Amino acid sequence: MAQMKKILVIGATGHVGGQVVSQLADTGVGVRALARTPATASLPAGVEVVPGDLTAPETLIPALDGVHAVYLTWPMLPGAAANSVIEVIAEHTHRIVLLSSGAVRDDVAEQGNPIGRAHALVEQPIRDSGLEWTFLRPYGFATNTLEWVPQIRAGDVVRGAYGAASSTLLHEADIAAVAVLALTTDKHVGARYELSGPTSLSRAEQVATIGAAIGRPLIWEEITPAQAKAQMHWVSPEFADFILDGLAAMVDTPGQPTATIQEVTGAPARGYAQWAADHAADFA
Repeated sequence: MAQMKKILVIGATGHVGGQVVSQLADTGVGVRALARTPATASLPAGVEVVPGDLTAPETLIPALDGVHAVYLTWPMLPGAAANSVIEVIAEHTHRIVLLSSGAVRDDVAEQGNPIGRAHALVEQPIRDSGLEWTFLRPYGFATNTLEWVPQIRAGDVVRGAYGAASSTLLHEADIAAVAVLALTTDKHVGARYELSGPTSLSRAEQVATIGAAIGRPLIWEEITPAQAKAQMHWVSPEFADFILDGLAAMVDTPGQPTATIQEVTGAPARGYAQWAADHAADFA
């Protein structure tokens, strides 16, 4: 492994960012984590936690002092705001690994969906910055199924739309493993990695898998897309429509696994059953 000064993790308290912090800490690399309120950040011992706010890019300057590389999860901020953030990062370090999205397409001039468009607006200034970059483009996060926690804690029925929609959900630890290699070694510069879990499971099968992990049989109950949209308070109506349209498409055209995790890390991607077992306490 190349000698490092320090790696800054932006988004360190999120699911993927938290795994990046933990896995970097295990390598012995110096880890610095950015947090808006450092006192409330729960991170491994030995991780340096510093204040910073992406809406005020100048606050990143002290956090970037002596930093070799940056991991970035871009929050739900306007994509145009990334320009100033990336400019500051490029002035103080030379490598960035971005958690992007599999919705981004490289074969179109304009992205045709809001999720791809939002992430492409962050990718573009990175491409233009002169930084060494790696883009991680996952197709689906297993952690998205934490949306079912309230229903599962309340009973044995999970209600949703398109229970037959099949996707290849990723364990956040696998995304982080690719990120760590891209941050700490040189052969991933310029890569745009399409990431997926190892197998495609329907939403109904995902619910059953969670049931097996927590030792309680769970039942999927189909509701209409309109009813499902009314429950999706955590995203804008535009994003909700795109998500539901994507689920509808995956009923007839299931998500297909990629081999990228295995090829990059040398280890097979963790299955959804492993993720459910790792997160059983979240549903209990």
